[in-house]
Amino acid sequence: MTETNDQVQSNAIPGAADVPAAAEGQQQEQRRGGGGGGGRSDNRGDRKGGRGRDNRRGQERDSEWQERVVQIRRVSKTVKGGKKMSFRAIVVVGNERGQVGVGVGKAGDVIGAVRKGVADGKKHLVKVPLTRHNSIPTLSNGRDGAASVLIRPAAPGTGVIAGGSIRTVLELAGIKNVLAKRLGSKTPLNNARAAMVALQALRTHKETAKERGISLEQIYS
Repeated sequence: MTETNDQVQSNAIPGAADVPAAAEGQQQEQRRGGGGGGGRSDNRGDRKGGRGRDNRRGQERDSEWQERVVQIRRVSKTVKGGKKMSFRAIVVVGNERGQVGVGVGKAGDVIGAVRKGVADGKKHLVKVPLTRHNSIPTLSNGRDGAASVLIRPAAPGTGVIAGGSIRTVLELAGIKNVLAKRLGSKTPLNNARAAMVALQALRTHKETAKERGISLEQIYS
């Protein structure tokens, strides 16, 4: 069994906002709410109103998250009888407040692949400790496959000095001042996952002092 990858043009890449899950939920609720009569109409209206409030709350929670499509590739798998074509989407999901995740989705169409990538990214979220200057507390290294990433804290006003999928991960995590360097492979998926490994390994000075059983003053001395 073999796989081949073809890069899809950038203008064919839809945003993750083009496939909101909340919109599909609203259409299902509208189809369910149709019909009815007699004395049941008031109760159904109350239940429908409650579901509407739940949908609004769900939309507010979804609006906190931002999704960015890093890459979409057309892949073909050789199976019995010929080749099966599908699309693979790499999506980064984050709320810019210290939570970020990388997801991968495969489907027969681009929209379905992006939707699966968003769902997969929300299943693999990482909590990132941020300083008051929106940077990271310490230096960190991450490795995934042949890709290696070095992330270093920076002074206020530096900005995000990074490129490729690493920059997308750092921005959606809410980091504003950081220095990052890619070492090794150029593969976007491996670089994004290596950045996630580096962010997951971060610890605050307070957590480090507690793990070592020493005071916070001894950390700085």
